[in-house]
Amino acid sequence: MSDTPIPFAEGDRTFVRAYRYEDADEFISLVRASEELHRPWLFPPRTAQMYAEYAGRLIDDPGRAGYLVCARDDGRIAGFININNIVRGAFLSGAVGYGAFAHAAGRGLMSEGLGLVMRHAFGPLGLHRLEANVQPANTASIAFVRRAGFRQEGYSPDFLFIDGAWRDHERWAVTAEMLKPAPESAA
Repeated sequence: MSDTPIPFAEGDRTFVRAYRYEDADEFISLVRASEELHRPWLFPPRTAQMYAEYAGRLIDDPGRAGYLVCARDDGRIAGFININNIVRGAFLSGAVGYGAFAHAAGRGLMSEGLGLVMRHAFGPLGLHRLEANVQPANTASIAFVRRAGFRQEGYSPDFLFIDGAWRDHERWAVTAEMLKPAPESAA
């Protein structure tokens, strides 16, 4: 068995791969270096035990799929994109959660990574719909999903319990039919 992670998908500047327990040190270090970027929106795991539990859910739970977006030039983790609450049957949907790490923020790596994850979700995973729930004041996150082709579908007061309080969220979604064509280099 190789220590080199196998990508699910590759783009011009990124590749997307599964979480591994061996990623704990790098992931935790990046989380700690990115707290100013993440707060008050996001609270990823910041200890080895928290990471093991978090990664375990993404690795072992068929209702979740977790992806690390990595830069092709150096292999460093640029961020993460998870599909949670995957529902099969007539719904074929999942809820997307994501976060960039500070060293990669604003470089377009996560946008490319999200496009790769969407193609994987609408292809091999067989999903039809992805949803993203974003706090209204998180303008960077709203711009991120809008660039990816998500449309705003509604507003949910007191939707998710984050940082000790129920937070309002805008609901954004994209379906397989709305997916932009893949760039030729990603084919």
